[in-house]
Amino acid sequence: MTQKLFLRSSMAIGICLLFGFMGAIATQVGHEIWYPSLNKPWFKPPDVFFGVIWLIMYVLMGIAAGIVWSKGFYHKWVKTALYHFGFQLLINGSWSLLFFGLQKPFLALVSIILLFILIILTIKWFKVVSNTAAYLMIPYAIWVLFAMALNFEIWRLN
Repeated sequence: MTQKLFLRSSMAIGICLLFGFMGAIATQVGHEIWYPSLNKPWFKPPDVFFGVIWLIMYVLMGIAAGIVWSKGFYHKWVKTALYHFGFQLLINGSWSLLFFGLQKPFLALVSIILLFILIILTIKWFKVVSNTAAYLMIPYAIWVLFAMALNFEIWRLN
């Protein structure tokens, strides 16, 4: 691993974890009172599971973004890939605010559907720059697909 790749991946991981931290703050708002009162589907994992999985996802996302970034931001494909990445990261951060902070499961569902589409587009653009970076984003896409199903069921049941 080159020093440039390590530095850029570390910075990208830090940015992703910052968004995760902001999402965790929004989650705490609704998780204490509102969330426990909701009906949840049978396939909802224990709450502690979410923090661990999101930590892993943010690290993988950061490594992937760092790999793409290390190819040179001057290249138009790198810029396009990272713009998609940044936009999906913003939408990712909005989900916790919508679901837990504002307690709007339907708006959160719309947000997570948009997020999934943006993740697929990000994977597509990452693949243009680096297959490894694209593959590192696949677990995130799968996890968000699961979260989307969970969000849908919570909205439907309530």
